Amino acid sequence: MPKEFADEYQPLLIKEIKDKKRPKFPNKSLLLAVCAACIGGTFQCGYNTSIINAPTTHVQNFINQTWRERYQTDISADVLTLLWSTIVSIFTIGGLLGVTVGGTLSVKLGRKGTLLANNIFALMAALLMGLSYPTGLFELLIIGRLLIGIYAGIGLCVQPQYLGEIAPTAFRGAMGMGTSIFITVGILTGQVIGLKELLGKEEHWPILLSTTCIPAFLQLLILPWFPESPRYLLIDKGDDEGCKKALKQLHGIAGCDGEWADIEKEKNYLVDFQAKKPWELLTDRSVRRQLLTVLLLNAAQQLNGINAIYFYAEYLFKQSGIPADKIPYVTVGTGACECITALTCGMLIDRLGRKVLITGGYTLMSICCILFTLTLSFQDASPVFPYVSMVCVFAFILSFGLGPGGVTNILTTELFTQTARPAAYVIAGSLNWLSFFFIGLVFPFIIGLQQYCFLVFLAICSLMAIYIFFFVPETKNKTFVEIQNEFQSRKARSADRAGTTLLSTFR
Repeated sequence: MPKEFADEYQPLLIKEIKDKKRPKFPNKSLLLAVCAACIGGTFQCGYNTSIINAPTTHVQNFINQTWRERYQTDISADVLTLLWSTIVSIFTIGGLLGVTVGGTLSVKLGRKGTLLANNIFALMAALLMGLSYPTGLFELLIIGRLLIGIYAGIGLCVQPQYLGEIAPTAFRGAMGMGTSIFITVGILTGQVIGLKELLGKEEHWPILLSTTCIPAFLQLLILPWFPESPRYLLIDKGDDEGCKKALKQLHGIAGCDGEWADIEKEKNYLVDFQAKKPWELLTDRSVRRQLLTVLLLNAAQQLNGINAIYFYAEYLFKQSGIPADKIPYVTVGTGACECITALTCGMLIDRLGRKVLITGGYTLMSICCILFTLTLSFQDASPVFPYVSMVCVFAFILSFGLGPGGVTNILTTELFTQTARPAAYVIAGSLNWLSFFFIGLVFPFIIGLQQYCFLVFLAICSLMAIYIFFFVPETKNKTFVEIQNEFQSRKARSADRAGTTLLSTFR
């Protein structure tokens, strides 16, 4: 074979050999490790987001009764609304507090160690919320919701790191989708358990809020059987033997050699680098584009209109003639729709790629926003329009689950190397929770625009689709080092073009 031919086709031959060696399915131990991490992590976040909706009236009655016993008068409507709003929204404040410490804990205790220690908050929250009724202290509900919010914040910061670091490159997308899948499963589980046939009756609401201890106990029983993140062991701790042992357990003997080589390559790439603090990452010019990308993705994940869809869903279901007492069951259908979509995204992400799914998701959401504006404007013109609007509800949820809902956390993992990843999750997670809080504050004003509120979300979704299409590279089947090198080469090409343009102006 001529040397020129060999040099030209050698990279293709190496890639073909790697593709043949790549397993078609992940190791069983890896799948179980993902489930063990998620059952007490993002599952709890979704579960505690939805579980609070079912006992709204019952908890408000309890607050009114307690107030009457204390002060011999009924509570005013404004104070009751304030207390209930505090119980619901302090979860967000807790999430923000949790994410700010999650990055530091993941470096100090490790990814697995932080997930296990985090369950202390869930158990304390379950105990306090369960005791609120027998003790007559509604303040315990506020403290319990704050603690479970801290738990959710730490979990959303650390669990995606753990999933991204234990997964082989070929399955990193599918394993990373565990975050989104278990959030949606948690939401669906909360909706189902909150039905009146299960724990939705008035006498059961303290038990309903206390069930958050069950996933915590499950994780404490299961997760210790699985190893710490191999990347954390080798790069952060320098534990060669521990890393090899973890890789063998997670990927089997046949699959551990390739992952060991990738981790060692990243370790050599990061030699003399220490784990970055959030403020250090903010001032690091070398990762500025990656940081801007994940900040935009995390903000848009909350501001893209998914909350407006759920707000309008109940109204649209009523307009379509569904009886009020049956709407909770239809709402369960929206949760099931989002759950199925997350599972579908998990199967497609390593085939189609991250960029296709998230760009397509935002594009479809933009189209749905246009259709929503039109169908809500002509809601009374024809009996058909309410049903078209219902179809748009499910189409929007499907589009969100296929793209922004699932891919955002994976890209936050993939766009940074080991030393920068914890700080990136602190920054991105903080913005995500702040955006969640912000949309809660401005949502009543946005809804005041009625059907035209979707034009605001149309602008956000379409701008994100354009940004991702032009500025975010595909990360499918690429190592963390390869992704970093691609961003650096893009930056160099941009600088070269800018320099060429500048020189041409002086000619």
